[in-house]
Amino acid sequence: MDASSDKPHILVVDDDTRLRELLKSFLSRNDFRVTTAASAAEARQRLGSLDFDLIVLDVMMPGETGLEFAGELRRTDDVPILMLTAMVETKDRIAGLEKGVDDYLGKPFEPRELLLRIQSVLRRGRPPATAAAAAAAETPRQVTFGPMQFDLELGELTDKGKRVALTDAEIALMRAFTGRIGEVLSRDTLCKTVGANVNERAIDVQVTRLRRKIEPDPSFPRYLRTVRGQGYRLVDA
Repeated sequence: MDASSDKPHILVVDDDTRLRELLKSFLSRNDFRVTTAASAAEARQRLGSLDFDLIVLDVMMPGETGLEFAGELRRTDDVPILMLTAMVETKDRIAGLEKGVDDYLGKPFEPRELLLRIQSVLRRGRPPATAAAAAAAETPRQVTFGPMQFDLELGELTDKGKRVALTDAEIALMRAFTGRIGEVLSRDTLCKTVGANVNERAIDVQVTRLRRKIEPDPSFPRYLRTVRGQGYRLVDA
């Protein structure tokens, strides 16, 4: 077996040829396999034939933008997405989170920061080994609520046995809620769980997206409930 097949595989999508090649060279030197695409259409072709651990995606591309591509991709694929953008307003980041983007990095950026953010996204949703060992005796591997079942170890959610696609941020939230089912988790706690420099408004957006996947009627949550002035809690009623 080729040793490179064990390395995380990243898809870099950017219409800037120079930046695309620089990122490919830099990430390859840091033990990643890298495939590139110059447009959303080309990225879709790559995704049709290859598996990726993460996508580095530019927002502003001619034709189909990165945000449009991310929103379309999220309908069928939960591969983590790190967005590169010159738009740094909070509303722009929220727009990306609503599309299912896992993290943002503003242009221009330091390559080292990109590397750290990629590593963070790839780790996100995986409990630290020491914490997992300490909690193993008291935290069940699988938690059931209604017809849903969540596997904390694998980060997989099923609805009546059928797998439900989740983003890395949603997996992190599900691990937090199911690991402390019935307890109220503050927005600040959830911000630290999800990471990616998110604020409380972004957590509300992520919870709204998650409800669409686990609630019979997201407008009247049965399982993932809001506790006014405190945060959210998951119940199995």
